[in-house]
Amino acid sequence: MTSGPEWTIAQIADEFGVTHRTIRHYEDLGLVSPERRGTQRIFHRRDRTRLKLILRGKRLGFPLEEIRTIVDLFDAPRGRRAQLEYVLDQIDARRTDLEQRLKDVQDAIAELGDFERSCRADLDRLAPPRP
Repeated sequence: MTSGPEWTIAQIADEFGVTHRTIRHYEDLGLVSPERRGTQRIFHRRDRTRLKLILRGKRLGFPLEEIRTIVDLFDAPRGRRAQLEYVLDQIDARRTDLEQRLKDVQDAIAELGDFERSCRADLDRLAPPRP
């Protein structure tokens, strides 16, 4: 049994704005491991920290397996340093991917603009609109 603050699944879900099902899914994947008291899940500081890291990783678009590696490194002997070095590498890769996606979207918007102008010009060259 761990001493310190404790949270129920409802409290954790409310705090992080996720469903109980989401938290149970992360538990099934071994990403969090709350204490069990009968059928009740009791979350401790470690679980709360891991859930915070999981949700941050999801917001940033990391796949769950990368998130698992990151949160598992948190518990590794080198701990925080190894985690931060790994995360920095992942951030670089994610940033590169997002920058490419942004460029692709900007190019697509520009192409749509060109196509729209072409279509409007073709329409203007056709017979005048009816009254």
